Amino acid sequence: MTRTTTTFAGIVSAVALIASIAGAATAPPPLSAGGTQVVHLTLAAAIARGLEYNLGVVAGEQRVREAEGAKRVARAALLPQLSFGALQAREEISYEAYGLPVAPGTSPIVGPFDVSDARVYLAQPLLDLSAAGSARAAARRRTAAGSTFADTREAVVYGVAALYLGAVTAGSRITAAQAQLRTARALYDRAADMKKAGTAPGIEVLRAQVELADEQQRLIADENDLGKEKLALARAIGLPLEQPLELADAMPPGTLPEVSQADALAQAFADRHDLEALSSEVEAAEAERAAARDQALPSLWAGADLGRIGPTFSSAKSTFTLTATLRLPLFEGGRIKGALIQADARLEELRARLADLRQQVEYDVRAAFLDLRSAADRVRVNRDAVELANEQLAQAQDRFSAGVSDNLEVVQAQGAVATANENYLSSLYACNVAKLALARAIGVAEERAGAFLEGTK
Repeated sequence: MTRTTTTFAGIVSAVALIASIAGAATAPPPLSAGGTQVVHLTLAAAIARGLEYNLGVVAGEQRVREAEGAKRVARAALLPQLSFGALQAREEISYEAYGLPVAPGTSPIVGPFDVSDARVYLAQPLLDLSAAGSARAAARRRTAAGSTFADTREAVVYGVAALYLGAVTAGSRITAAQAQLRTARALYDRAADMKKAGTAPGIEVLRAQVELADEQQRLIADENDLGKEKLALARAIGLPLEQPLELADAMPPGTLPEVSQADALAQAFADRHDLEALSSEVEAAEAERAAARDQALPSLWAGADLGRIGPTFSSAKSTFTLTATLRLPLFEGGRIKGALIQADARLEELRARLADLRQQVEYDVRAAFLDLRSAADRVRVNRDAVELANEQLAQAQDRFSAGVSDNLEVVQAQGAVATANENYLSSLYACNVAKLALARAIGVAEERAGAFLEGTK
């Protein structure tokens, strides 16, 4: 018997997303004290563990740190630079090397003599618009990195929750397959008894035996699927793969969350972290363009050094130097123009991507609502179909037991029950993944995934 395949588009995207975030960056300790103790894992615990150990989160944290370091480096170009230097030297110099006159018959070589010099150096930019623009760009990139990290956490919540629900669905398939197997075994026993009594031909026993074998192989396949689903979940949340795992939460109901499409769209444009990140990237590119343009403007620096110099440190005398440096680029070989072209191209690209992302945000929300309503309707239809299929099976069994019909009708009814159960489980899984997709589309998956799954506001 062929299992029906769910066509819900969100599941395909969920699988791709889950594959991209799967894996733990570290080797975290197991949830239980011993590696052989069964872990009873709730959905909330799985999400919390994923947010702590998932590779996407760990890598995102480091990208935020990297952006923070770049921000500090860029800001340092606007701050005073203070340093200390000490020199102890023994020198021998030539007057002629410095163009100094030497009396006839006198050696131009002076020395050797000792020089001891210790001083503090200070440099301070007074006007550097290009450096100021670069600092603003780095600050906006730090903001963008923080928003990207928040979006990564949203993706991890969505992916881990989808994996958990997939494992719960696989467990429900096993329960349904076990019930089907019990029914098939009872049918086989009944057919064998009727054959012994001479009230049924041998084909009835053979047909029942084939159905029993079919249900056995379906149960084996479902158990294997559950094992792999648990492995995928354990890997995504950093749980040791050898640790036994039991899912403590059941599949949430197929009720819809209490949120309107208009409110969801408004909140998505306000709260989507990827939209915030790209907006910050655009602002950073604008600052970079301004910094590239301002390279052609004058820059003004002040400098000073204060110290003591002499033959020895004990006999050294205090000296100081104060400087003001004005730099006005006259010809840079096209470097400034090239940098401006690069910055302008980057800015236009980001602006186009931002406009496209705004459309994508609206598409995600509207598509999530369409998928959610469709999946919820399928849940209702398939729930009724399961009840009808079970009633059909009961009547077919009664007819076969009464000798009114052969067991082909029972086998067909069993197939209808299996199909109805599979359709119901697939639609219920699709409905809950659609809830997660809606929370992800709005940008509140980390905060409200549980509420969306339960169908509350």
